Amino acid sequence: MSPLRPTLTSFALLLAPTLAQANDFPTVDRVLYVQECVRDNPGPQFEMINKCSCALDRIASTVKFADFTTMSTVVKAVSIGGERGSELRDNETIKPQIARYRELQAKARKACFIGPQ
Repeated sequence: MSPLRPTLTSFALLLAPTLAQANDFPTVDRVLYVQECVRDNPGPQFEMINKCSCALDRIASTVKFADFTTMSTVVKAVSIGGERGSELRDNETIKPQIARYRELQAKARKACFIGPQ
């Protein structure tokens, strides 16, 4: 047995909890994100599933799930038509969350080759 093998195994075991914490998004939310991404970005299904999964992994490595949920909810809510939607669209306090979400999305899309490059 190589003397390097126990060291690599120990390193991998130490790194595993960090990776799990960096991607604390529940599976169902990952699936929903990927399905929505595939729907919004036409292309070969297998390719788009991989690209959209890549995008969510990028986002998950940057923000906590609670922050992602808040940002994505706000972005979806501002598209509500009529007076209810205008209450949100005119709210200055949520505009930074919208901008951050869109920035995260744009960086993830570019890094994962989604859409026109």
